[in-house]
Amino acid sequence: MLDPARGYDLIGDVHGCAQTLEHLLDMLGYQKLAGVWRHPSRMAVFLGDIIDRGPRIREALHIVHDMVEAGQALCIMGNHEFNALGWSTPAAAGSGKQFVREHTPRHARLLQETLSQFEQHPADWHDFLAWFYELPLFVDAGRFRVVHACWDGGLIAPLRAQYPDGRIDEAFLKASALSGSFAATVFDRLLRGTDMRLPDGLTLTGGDGLTRAFFRTKFWEDDPQTYGDIVFQPDALPEQVATKPLSPIEKNALLRYGLEEPMLFVGHYWRSGKPAPIRPNLACLDYSAVLYGKLAAYRLDQETTLDPQKFVWVDVERPEALR
Repeated sequence: MLDPARGYDLIGDVHGCAQTLEHLLDMLGYQKLAGVWRHPSRMAVFLGDIIDRGPRIREALHIVHDMVEAGQALCIMGNHEFNALGWSTPAAAGSGKQFVREHTPRHARLLQETLSQFEQHPADWHDFLAWFYELPLFVDAGRFRVVHACWDGGLIAPLRAQYPDGRIDEAFLKASALSGSFAATVFDRLLRGTDMRLPDGLTLTGGDGLTRAFFRTKFWEDDPQTYGDIVFQPDALPEQVATKPLSPIEKNALLRYGLEEPMLFVGHYWRSGKPAPIRPNLACLDYSAVLYGKLAAYRLDQETTLDPQKFVWVDVERPEALR
């Protein structure tokens, strides 16, 4: 799907920040010609999560969609695009659910801003939902890979056998309504990452106001010793949890993306600070744009290890009225 000899600009989670996206594209040397942002020699690769939360979701989708249709970009699926499909798709008979993604208050809250902004544009929303099926869950370009949250070769190999280009269909989406199914596991791992249950029945209320019994974990750590060594989320673990040793069983259950594997680009994780590689072959490009962080990109040429100097970003300024 991607020519490995070409130059690419990999762009993190947009979340409806269309104005910031245009600033970033301009900074990267793209120009808007005939209504589409284009570059004479490079191509953009979006890491998913174009929708939800931000102020200009519909505009952001049109920018990315039009670039993809014009051959100027590729976009993979994020968990928020998956959530939208699941919310809108009736579950298969016998699943015990009305929709693939149940219409709970929690799920409604995550999608609320998107549905609100499309309220006067139902045909537009219908078309974008259909387009979401065109977004692959992963791309392997040989010397580099992209996935929204986590590369799990043990899941990607059988998925690729079923869907060679990484693009799933409605049958696979409906199959994910069954907890523990292959489809549910694929979506959860590739689009949400790895996690671990908090010990002793503890829960953690994050900065987003949601209370969880699990925390997101690193999928690359070589020899972690404690819970604190593997946490990978904006919200810190309580001290008594962070210092708790990992059991041998917990260690063995951890996924590891090795240093010998191709460069991997992910979004999803709400990073902060100055964009930089996590490892020589791993970068996260989600720097919390919609929370007045940064919309980040990486300018990939022919290198085989990440260059800290090739991260580019736009700082998202808080509107005057909200300061």
